[in-house]
Amino acid sequence: MRSPKLLLIGIVFANILAACSNSPTSTSPTTSPNAVTTTKPTPQTVAKTDTKAAQKPENHGKPNQGGQVVEAGAYHLELLMVKEENNIHLDFFLQTGDTHEAIPDAKVTAQVQFPDGSQKSYDLTYDAPNKHYATNLPTNASGEYKIAVLTDIKGEKVNGRFNFKL
Repeated sequence: MRSPKLLLIGIVFANILAACSNSPTSTSPTTSPNAVTTTKPTPQTVAKTDTKAAQKPENHGKPNQGGQVVEAGAYHLELLMVKEENNIHLDFFLQTGDTHEAIPDAKVTAQVQFPDGSQKSYDLTYDAPNKHYATNLPTNASGEYKIAVLTDIKGEKVNGRFNFKL
C-alpha cells in the first residue's frame, strides 16, 4: 500500500522539478536595451525617445544635431531644447529617415508639460535657412519638461515624445 503512495508523491515531485527547471521560452523577438522600437499604426505613428540614438553613427547614416532623437518609421525626429536668458528655445528637426532631407511643409505642434504640471500647446514655424521648426517657451524655470511633438506630413501623423530636465 505504501508503494503506490510513494510512487505518486515521487511523480508529483518530479513534475514540479521538471516544471521549475525548464527555462521559459518566448516567441517574441529580443531586442537590445539600446534598440529603437517604432510602431506605425494607421494613420498615426507614435514613437518613443531614444536618447542614446543621437550617439549612434549607424542611425540612418548621418550625424544628428545633438538633441533627443526619435526614429519613427521613415522619419527622423530630433528635438533640441536650449535654456536662454528669458525663455527656452526649441529647435525641431523633421527629416526623412534615410537621407535626412528636411520636410518643410508639415504642420508641427509641441504639447508641453512644464515642471509645475501646467500644460500648453505651441505651433512651431519652419525656419527655411536652418531647415528646422522652432518656437520659444516663455519661461526659464528649472525642472522636468515633457514634450509631445505632433506632426502632420501631408495627412500622415507622426509623433514623438521627449523629456528634458533643466
